[in-house]
Amino acid sequence: MMEKDISAPGFIHGLRAASVPADVLQMARRCFVDTLAVWAAGMQTEASRIARNHAAKRYPGTLPLPFDGRRVNPVGLAFSGAASIDALDAHDGHQVCKGHASVALVPALMAELGTGSCTLEEFLCHLIVGEEIALRAALSLHATAPDYHSSGAWNALGCAAIACRLRGLTREQTGEALGIAEYYGPRAPMMRCIDHPAMVKDSSSWGALTGISAADLAEDGFTGAPALTVEAPEVADIWSDLGSRWRILENNFKAFPVCRWAHPPIEAALSLVRAREIPLDEIAGITVSTFHEATRLTANRPADSDTAQYSLPLAVALALRFGTILPEHLSPDLYDSPDIWRLADLVSFEECEAFNEAFPAERYAKVTLELKNGGQFTSETKAARGNHDAPLTDQELIEKLELYTSPVCSPETRASLASILTDPANAPSPEEIVVLLQTSQSGGTNLIGPSL
Repeated sequence: MMEKDISAPGFIHGLRAASVPADVLQMARRCFVDTLAVWAAGMQTEASRIARNHAAKRYPGTLPLPFDGRRVNPVGLAFSGAASIDALDAHDGHQVCKGHASVALVPALMAELGTGSCTLEEFLCHLIVGEEIALRAALSLHATAPDYHSSGAWNALGCAAIACRLRGLTREQTGEALGIAEYYGPRAPMMRCIDHPAMVKDSSSWGALTGISAADLAEDGFTGAPALTVEAPEVADIWSDLGSRWRILENNFKAFPVCRWAHPPIEAALSLVRAREIPLDEIAGITVSTFHEATRLTANRPADSDTAQYSLPLAVALALRFGTILPEHLSPDLYDSPDIWRLADLVSFEECEAFNEAFPAERYAKVTLELKNGGQFTSETKAARGNHDAPLTDQELIEKLELYTSPVCSPETRASLASILTDPANAPSPEEIVVLLQTSQSGGTNLIGPSL
């Protein structure tokens, strides 16, 4: 059972797998499997290649990089793992936090566990600790800071929490580590990457690096407390239900590997062409009515995968052309074609005040299609598929795992990873998973971006 101390350090060190509700453990399995799937697919990007080379060069050590095999230290694994996951915008997120936790927490956990031994349920319990700390830090940051900061600003605290827990640091050291992670966390301006997409993405790679480094520093006596997003009186209510309300259950999962703000227009456009069987060559205009932040996803001639993931016109065009969006669709070799550009060029935006008021708790959009014959059809209001109140099923996540991991994982490895969800009692242990990810490279071809 948990100890009575329900402060953040008390929760970090006191939570035990036996006291975690079954639905929370299952959500942790879903987050872990989905993150591994995106990690594998992200390996095919140029950003991942650069980050892994950087880790191998600057952070050599004894830990094998998943899906790569080169040996790095914990900081190198956490950094390059989060960079690889963040390179493909398909990982889980949290509505109100406007960002992502697992992208940094999973590689940080694997880095800290290293070659150590624990049960799968204990591993998931470590992940849950990181999720609960990171997501509350996000809510606190949004409540107290005027700017919209990227996820690395707050998932760094979750990474620090995991590292402190696994190392058995004192509660005092843990408080210092949280303060260091908060102070040094990358408070990057998120909308800059929306307006000017680049490999920096959501800064989660730097969040993972900062979190591990914060634990290193606290262990050596460096001070950083207090972490105001944890301890300030004005955020006390956000932390008052730690250990009784499970924020991880509010995570969402992505059906498409592009910015989630583009998902409602995708769903709306697809619903129209499917219901009315509209031929694509008959479409003369596509008007997207949505919230302000989504109207900033305006690039309609992206030159690379990083920009493509933040282009709403391209996302709608790809979805209409293929009926979905898969990682390989984000390769310029595929989307640089006249039929895709024609559809993307038809997209225009309208800002809807009602949808603005609903954000960030929900993302909404409507799409109106104009036809060449003068016909006009408007969709119902659509939300992003996979929200916590209408989640993707376990089977959908398994199908995503199969699609995303096939370029780098053998069929045997894919089946073993799937068993974490389908047959947890017989799933591989964490140390067996490390071996699987080290040896599973299938020599698949690059799907996204330049040749690796």
